[in-house]
Amino acid sequence: MKPKQKKVMFISSVGGHLTQLMQLKPLFEEYEYYLVTEKTEVTKEMKNEHPMSFLMYGARNYPVSYLFKFSFNCLKSLGIFFKQRPDVVVTTGVHTAVPMCYIAKLFRKKVVFIESFAKTSSPTLSGRLVYPIADLFIVQWETMLAHYPKAVHGGSIY
Repeated sequence: MKPKQKKVMFISSVGGHLTQLMQLKPLFEEYEYYLVTEKTEVTKEMKNEHPMSFLMYGARNYPVSYLFKFSFNCLKSLGIFFKQRPDVVVTTGVHTAVPMCYIAKLFRKKVVFIESFAKTSSPTLSGRLVYPIADLFIVQWETMLAHYPKAVHGGSIY
């Protein structure tokens, strides 16, 4: 009898965070995986290749609309979580991913956070929010261990 494969949800915002997340593509073959990112013209085409859901794109530089979009994404994340029921949530971060990490933790699932490659000397807001609850927190630069002492230096994912 074949052992049950772990269900892994990979989630990030678009742009560089998604580019970093897609560097983990070899892991997709080892697990039952599911992708979650923001819906844009670029990401819509990814649905042809990967099982995935989309959240609403929202930039923080528009605070009023961002508040509504973030609230909507929190509720939608809850729905996606219940539908997919992942064992592990892996993220390269930013605002889209934070609610999913907390939802996963609430339901006693594992959370793996990979701090952005672009951050060499200061933490991201999403990193600071997820660090206390992450089961595994990975930094790509050794200098970031000063900000996240319990993190693991994993090196670059590029």
